[in-house]
Amino acid sequence: MASISIAGVSRSFGSVKAVDDISLGIADGEFFTLLGPSGCGKTTLLRMVAGFADPEAGEISFGGVRIDRLPPHRRDTGMVFQNYAIFPNLTVGGNVAYGLRARRVAPSDIRERVRRALQLVRLAGFEQRWPHQLSGGQLQRVAIARALVIEPQVLLLDEPLSNLDAQLRLEMRGEIRELQRQLGITVIYVTHDQEEALSISDRIAVMRAGRFEQVDAPDALYRRPRTAFVAEFIGAANLLSGTVAAGGRRVLVGGTGFCVEKLARPDGTQVSFALRPEALRLVAAGEAPPSGSASLEARLVRLEFLGALTRLEASLDDGTALRAALFDQPQAGLQAGDSLRLAYEESRITVFA
Repeated sequence: MASISIAGVSRSFGSVKAVDDISLGIADGEFFTLLGPSGCGKTTLLRMVAGFADPEAGEISFGGVRIDRLPPHRRDTGMVFQNYAIFPNLTVGGNVAYGLRARRVAPSDIRERVRRALQLVRLAGFEQRWPHQLSGGQLQRVAIARALVIEPQVLLLDEPLSNLDAQLRLEMRGEIRELQRQLGITVIYVTHDQEEALSISDRIAVMRAGRFEQVDAPDALYRRPRTAFVAEFIGAANLLSGTVAAGGRRVLVGGTGFCVEKLARPDGTQVSFALRPEALRLVAAGEAPPSGSASLEARLVRLEFLGALTRLEASLDDGTALRAALFDQPQAGLQAGDSLRLAYEESRITVFA
């Protein structure tokens, strides 16, 4: 295992800056995820760590030792690809042993290490199976075993679950996380799936146009996004803009005032802010908002009942759209056009710099 240092790394493709002066430190044994939309640079950055692409500037080090000038096979990394990259002409055992044979490991050691690697990924006894005899989830396990059997310092995974069905993705992401904890190995994981990233990562870097928007723990990214892009990319968010008022304690959106934690900005300043749909609660007619909560008036536009979850689309007085996600709250009798009172805690509003 090793810590990873990425210092001032850049890479361009023609006039497009795929990775733009990225610096990052990853701790020994950390599960670190690169998250972002297609084309943001996350796979390019991973490939530079792996050695499949060369940085135009900057340095990459493992455990304080610079590795960006080394060929891929000397970087002590294991790589799991999106399409598995399993050799169809080799058995499961042959696929897992491939990297060991390339490193001229003794045959007796190869057999034992292949057996242990397959046992780790719950494929004990599959050595003689052929790839065409395996399911997608089993092929993914073979790819992970092949990466782990060489006992790398760093495990790199590029969208490893994107070709699996929804239920299998849920199962496999839990298994990958448990395996990482068991081995204590340093992991860089690439995905565009926000839920996947939140569920398995120690920290996440949200990427956009070759740069980091925010690097943080999953709960901090969700609850304290630093930019509108992060707020909208990590889950659903009401992104609003308004004018600071009442000595920095309110933001006016049209005729509606949103209570906020005191802002160090003069009244009249224009700001943008985010409010998660699940932070809003419906207040029944004739009832007071929960203690410590603020509230606002809106008009119901659309209601979508999904069992334990009900989604509301509402409109403020000036026509601004507002979404709410209500968990296990009775909605009997509500119809489009009805007046609503929605409560929220001011600490749930994030005002952007």
